[in-house]
Amino acid sequence: MDFSEVLKKRRSIRAFSDQPVDQATLDEILLDALESPSSSNTQPYKLAVATGETCKALGDELLLKYHKSNKIQKQPLPLKLISAITSDALPDSDFKPMLGKYPSIFQERRVSTGMGLYEVLGIERKDKKARDEQMARNFTFFDAPVAIFLFVHPGMQHTALLDAGILMQSLMLSATNKGLGTCAQGALGIWRSPIDKHFDIPKGYKLVCGLALGYPEDNKVNEYKPKKIDLNELLIPKK
Repeated sequence: MDFSEVLKKRRSIRAFSDQPVDQATLDEILLDALESPSSSNTQPYKLAVATGETCKALGDELLLKYHKSNKIQKQPLPLKLISAITSDALPDSDFKPMLGKYPSIFQERRVSTGMGLYEVLGIERKDKKARDEQMARNFTFFDAPVAIFLFVHPGMQHTALLDAGILMQSLMLSATNKGLGTCAQGALGIWRSPIDKHFDIPKGYKLVCGLALGYPEDNKVNEYKPKKIDLNELLIPKK
């Protein structure tokens, strides 16, 4: 595809088909991503790529943790405190807190994006059960056959996160160009222990997030694309 077409066609896919991604195609996408620039070519990142039974097992384990955590949140405070101490469902993310309070303008955009998505899905704002079920789909990667977990070395401080973001963008654009879809998922950074169970993560590397990859299903949710800011909002005016 034309490069501009690739940029405009890429979007967060939230419904994947059961069509597998062959290893050769996956390798091509990963090799494309390796062309990404990084600070002084340090390349301070690692990827854990889950496919097949490993992908399914990870999805089952993460989903179980989500359901346990969700159940704890609904308990009275005394029980919640006890469960928090005894449960294995507490977040064990490397970056704490993963997400603080959104400043007002960004909270407005976040809410607008969420409302637009739920509208496409036919989920009413007050339908807590349906919203929980949709959130749970994050942890089975929206049925994608490939789940990728992104790790960075903290020794490179903020540049590691910058470089990791560039790597992810390259990966997502390459996948789009080959007819596949992706969904970058911050939620996949909440629990690290299941990934450690299946992969030998190098010492010191920290989990940032995950990414679902596969062939998009013919589903209306995959047509959803939230509004971007315009140039006037992007550019800083001169004094």
